[in-house]
Amino acid sequence: MERAAMLAAHMAPPHAQSPEDGLMAQHTAAEQQQGVGEAAADEGHQYAVVLPDSLTSNRWIVRRNSQSPRRLVDTFPPPHDDIHTLYDVLESSVAQFGDSPYLGHRMSDAKGQPGPYVWQTYAECGEIRSAIGSGMVHLGIAPGSTVGLYSVNQPEWCLVDAACHTYSMVSVPLYDTLGPDTVKYICNHAELACVACSVAVLSKMLEVLHECPTVRFVIVYGTRPHQRLPEAPNAPHCKIMTLDRVRALGYKHPRPHHPPKPSDVALINYTSGTTGVPKGAVLSHSNIVANCAGAAVMLRQGDEDLFRHGDRHICYLPLAHIYERFNFTLVTHFGAAAGFYRGNVLELLEDIQELRPTIFSSVPRLWNRIYDKVMAQIQAANPISRSLFNTAYRYKQAAFARGDMSGGRLGPFWDRLVFSKIKARVGGEVRLLSSGASPISAEVFDFMRICFGATVLEGYGMTETSCLIALTPPGDPVTGHVGPPSPACEVKLDDLPEMGYTNADRPFPRGEICVRGPIVFQGYFKDEANTRDTIDSDGWLHTGDVGMWIQGGRLKIIDRKKNIFKLAQGEYVAPEKIENVYARSPFVLQSFVYGNSLRAQLVAVVIPDPEYLLPWARERGLGRDPAELCNNGQVVAAVLKSMLEEGRAAGLKGFEQVAAVHLHPEPFSVENGMMTPTFKLKRPQAQTAFQHAIDEMYTKLPQL
Repeated sequence: MERAAMLAAHMAPPHAQSPEDGLMAQHTAAEQQQGVGEAAADEGHQYAVVLPDSLTSNRWIVRRNSQSPRRLVDTFPPPHDDIHTLYDVLESSVAQFGDSPYLGHRMSDAKGQPGPYVWQTYAECGEIRSAIGSGMVHLGIAPGSTVGLYSVNQPEWCLVDAACHTYSMVSVPLYDTLGPDTVKYICNHAELACVACSVAVLSKMLEVLHECPTVRFVIVYGTRPHQRLPEAPNAPHCKIMTLDRVRALGYKHPRPHHPPKPSDVALINYTSGTTGVPKGAVLSHSNIVANCAGAAVMLRQGDEDLFRHGDRHICYLPLAHIYERFNFTLVTHFGAAAGFYRGNVLELLEDIQELRPTIFSSVPRLWNRIYDKVMAQIQAANPISRSLFNTAYRYKQAAFARGDMSGGRLGPFWDRLVFSKIKARVGGEVRLLSSGASPISAEVFDFMRICFGATVLEGYGMTETSCLIALTPPGDPVTGHVGPPSPACEVKLDDLPEMGYTNADRPFPRGEICVRGPIVFQGYFKDEANTRDTIDSDGWLHTGDVGMWIQGGRLKIIDRKKNIFKLAQGEYVAPEKIENVYARSPFVLQSFVYGNSLRAQLVAVVIPDPEYLLPWARERGLGRDPAELCNNGQVVAAVLKSMLEEGRAAGLKGFEQVAAVHLHPEPFSVENGMMTPTFKLKRPQAQTAFQHAIDEMYTKLPQL
């Protein structure tokens, strides 16, 4: 409540000026001084506006989406403005779309061959979730209890999740890939009363159950008819039963719904960090609804929604991740259908061919693979086919550059003749593609728009903001950014003078991205210290990402404040930890490990230790000049081999190991600007100094 009151104090009153009267025309005094360069470059549509002095009190330069300048969005537009919880989302859709397909999965025959998708309607799912929830209440799982969801994506996961929200329980997703130690930690930290899991991960659950005293029930789905479940070893406090049995109990002992309040906790999402234990991000129902509502506003073009009743979504990204939770909530709200993959990524394309999705949300790593494969095939094609592809590609690319997002007069012709085969790889009927979880390159983004003939969006967000912070506007011809802020939040950039980023930068302001609004989470569960480090006293959530406002109020991600970054496959990396491991190699005097969210691999700049390198090289007749040795392929290979051996010995994960090294003879020092007076590496300066070498290493590496 304190945070809500504080936020309200910084929001415009209902009688605030219209955008035309002030918000789009006026700037704060600070903006007038600092924004000249941006204003000069800012031609075309304004997707975000600067709040005038009456809202910022001269303290911040704050931007909001131009669709919601006076009031941040916290629920869906009319007639759905009575939706405030995840329970409301499903109830509304059951009432509107009762007979429409909702959750689909593929059944296998006796020979293990998958059949077509089998669907449950919204009405059927609404009835089943009530039965499951009633059964859970009958077992004594009370409102407010925490319930773990532990499996790969499948309809049962969603039904138990919906049951939790129907009876005011808190769902706690666990990735199916988690090991026993992390499962045990989350069970105990979140004080789970119950864990609903698939039979595939039951053995991992049983392994730690005796050390999880609060878990009173394990509810198992995916079992065969009449399959006997094992007893809980050394865990007399816990009962194991099938989801079918719980559902039957619910039909026998139905309970009235116990809807949550908007301020109630909906879920605790545990984020994976690079060091230490996972942190549980507490998200309320109002957080998630506000986030999806903001997206819904941006996904509306004229009188049409980009998400529509009857759409088909392939549900394969982990539901334990906030990105797929966001996607699935939008699917539910708009009355679309979610078709689940069979749990094996090697079978994903086959499932896609069967489902023929109209909506496809994924991550850059998948889009990069499709791009690489298509481009390799084009290069290997005969000259006529290659020329035809290049002509079609350049034609549509030029049309997009002109702002003609239809692809030009001949766009449909080229789609049928050239690009239809590429579109067929994702089922042939996709209309909306989105990419999230890590940045995608402008080159691949353009490729998707050209070859799939669909609306392509890129989102930027994080668990702590209930997912979406910014989204590229549909039809925006400019690429290489993440769009304006969602209508459900406001964004400012904090100066980072130690990194050389400030709001005074020209031509565009730069700084740490800070977010405020109804999408900001409630804090970390049982972790007030980290909560205070993340949300300041004015309610601003500090993301740790460095952004830049470019023309039109678009936000571009350019760096990380903290020395932790995400690779293209979504794994987080702490470079200093890796550098400390590699320092154990006798070859290594200093190292600078580099990676970014557009790449799946790390590279490193290494300063060899001359006291070891020179004698080693002399024994092999390789010379004595350090600069020449740094360019010797045999030396480079030996240094890399030694580093990888140290990495394996220290237990580094595969993605934490570097894939290439560049050797440099001059040590990092205070004098050459590479180190601070306390002998800490200046990473931005190191990146600038070695950018050419970094680019060269990546050029020689295959894209994963």
